[in-house]
Amino acid sequence: MKKGKEQQSWEREHLETFKVSLTPSKNLYPCVYNPGESLTGTVEITNVKPIQFKAISVKCHIWCGVSPRKNEKSWVAEEQYLNSTVTVADKGTLERGLHSFPFNFLIPATAPTTYSGPYGSTDCEIQAIIDNPLISKVRKTSFVILKPLNLNDLPNIQDINSSSVTKDFTYMLVKKGTIILKATSDLRGYSHGQAIILETEIENRSEKSTSTVVARFMQKVTYQTKTPIYVKSAIAVIKGTGVNANKQARWKEKIIVPALPQSRLESCRLINIEYYIQVSLKSPEVSLTLPIFIGDVRVDTTNRTPPPPVPEVPQSPPPSTRSTTPTPTSRSPSRPPCGCFASPSTPLAGPEADVLQAEEILTESHSQPQDGSASPHSFYRIAFFQTFSATGHFCTL
Repeated sequence: MKKGKEQQSWEREHLETFKVSLTPSKNLYPCVYNPGESLTGTVEITNVKPIQFKAISVKCHIWCGVSPRKNEKSWVAEEQYLNSTVTVADKGTLERGLHSFPFNFLIPATAPTTYSGPYGSTDCEIQAIIDNPLISKVRKTSFVILKPLNLNDLPNIQDINSSSVTKDFTYMLVKKGTIILKATSDLRGYSHGQAIILETEIENRSEKSTSTVVARFMQKVTYQTKTPIYVKSAIAVIKGTGVNANKQARWKEKIIVPALPQSRLESCRLINIEYYIQVSLKSPEVSLTLPIFIGDVRVDTTNRTPPPPVPEVPQSPPPSTRSTTPTPTSRSPSRPPCGCFASPSTPLAGPEADVLQAEEILTESHSQPQDGSASPHSFYRIAFFQTFSATGHFCTL
């Protein structure tokens, strides 16, 4: 078998063109296919000299691999979804001229959506091979599988997403306080281009102001190597002002979902993708998370059940006109129940001074542009090329 410069010389003398062309799919992009779809194409060869060959074959390979080393494809674990070879021409001679050989493969229904990460990927490749006694020539092209995730198939996806945490803390050695952190998002699942409406409420029951509040939209990818590798990255980061002592504050912001891989690569056991929103304070140290699902088909909210009404807080009876002095057995509470707050303009005095006054958290910074200039289509196209063009053999769009 010839190698190196001899191969290059042989190719220049014999081959004018040798390429693999895929038939455009029914999707938005011509090289994106769905599981269960037929993948068809042709091998095109233009030779200037006769070529003897043992066989001309086409191989379709779909697999997933993970590695403990970053950006290396020396996989320590693999899953195979399709590894099939068809012969398009038996032993013979290619006379001078243009030759075209059609091929067809059926993409398995179990094939996961294509994904590429630093420690693993799901790859899809077509190889055309000319095998002759002197040399074996190979041409490759890549394609993408998209297995749409319908968010409506996930349980409780229409419900409001909420979480809360209460933490007691000590400051200035002897003083004690309580922080109550609550956060909600309007849905549990989103697709690219949608806005996550995030509402945060903080009750600072202490004489010390808090640090700034930070909301992060996070991605967590797990690669199932011998020792699992976890890669976390922030998709969006928003910072808001802190909450003053003995105040209650509310914050409402939105996060635009860019084009992202699905929350789950169905049928793939080596790579797992998760998303969540983390809301946190550094001082006092407290945080919570809201799990988020990212899919391709948006949540249908037309038949959404409205949330139950918030019960009214019972009003205290008016003070008696007979006597303003409490009896020895009566006792005024030193602190109201959680959730009772006074208007910022309401002056407080006496026992009612423990009622928390309300204020607003102001946004200090947002990592995303808020002018709405990027459309869902542009989001998808940018991510599409960033994710899959790294193969170097991606078919022309």
